[in-house]
Amino acid sequence: MRLPCAPLALTCGEPAGIGPELAPLARAVLGSDVPFFWIGDPRHLPESARIAIIDHPSEAHEVSASLLPVLRHDFPNTQIIGRPDPSNAQSVIDVIARAVGLVTCGAASGVCTAPIHKKALKDGAGFAFPGHTEYLAHLAGVQNVVMMLACDALRVVPVTIHIALATVPSHLSPELIETTVRITEAALRRDFGLTRPRIAVAGLNPHAGEGGTMGREETAFINAVVARLASEGFEIRGPLPADTMFHARARAGYDVAICMYHDQALIPIKTLDFDGGVNVTLGLPFVRTSPDHGTAFDIAGKSLARPDSLVAALRLAHKMARTRHGDN
Repeated sequence: MRLPCAPLALTCGEPAGIGPELAPLARAVLGSDVPFFWIGDPRHLPESARIAIIDHPSEAHEVSASLLPVLRHDFPNTQIIGRPDPSNAQSVIDVIARAVGLVTCGAASGVCTAPIHKKALKDGAGFAFPGHTEYLAHLAGVQNVVMMLACDALRVVPVTIHIALATVPSHLSPELIETTVRITEAALRRDFGLTRPRIAVAGLNPHAGEGGTMGREETAFINAVVARLASEGFEIRGPLPADTMFHARARAGYDVAICMYHDQALIPIKTLDFDGGVNVTLGLPFVRTSPDHGTAFDIAGKSLARPDSLVAALRLAHKMARTRHGDN
């Protein structure tokens, strides 16, 4: 008899934000359908949270669906809601590393990360990475990773991410676009179970440059990248005008949209499903998802935070892990 898939590791994220209050809410929604355990300091969870302390991830399967399995990781201090404590910063980082260690050794099937506050980690512990993704890539020993945003209606991948719009053209290159497409295509096969992923590539300029009259990036190199990959057997087309790529009929024709910059990718998905979008890191040797929101200090502790994105992130991570390990 095949053993059940190992549970997911959910990191605590920034204790002063909404992460700790979302974990028990997600457990209440998911029950035992998506097995996961939370790594963090139990003192940071809401007083009303019903929890079960576990000593090893494998014990999460035995915990009642009405309780949140907690793998204890003590922090120096309790938290003040809405105010990051520098003395807790290193512990936030250590929890991420611990989760990666557990998934690497097979004790967890994937990692779902609650939001961190990058400035708090930098100020409190000298965190030298731009964010979660880069730190996870460092821990995994991987250089090239790709950010995907996914919901039921759409998957998008921005080629360039957190840079000023004015600098996007200088950052784009044939090599970067090709690497992004290759990592995305491989992940759609391995983690999403698509045998022949259909890829749509957006142009950078209005009307995809309109033959060079509105910009030359398409004719200079984007066309050539798409043609070269198509000649290798990729199911790929483009560059396409971004303003006609995201209506329902257009979305039915592809499995992922490769976009040239941050807002070109994120505006359509956040319009379609603001609360249910999931951040997925492609190219890691393990599954990693995250809710598509931040620490939300302004609403932390006020019972206003919604678990929709975290629930979606856990569901997707579970599905990806089962696909990757051949359990579907």
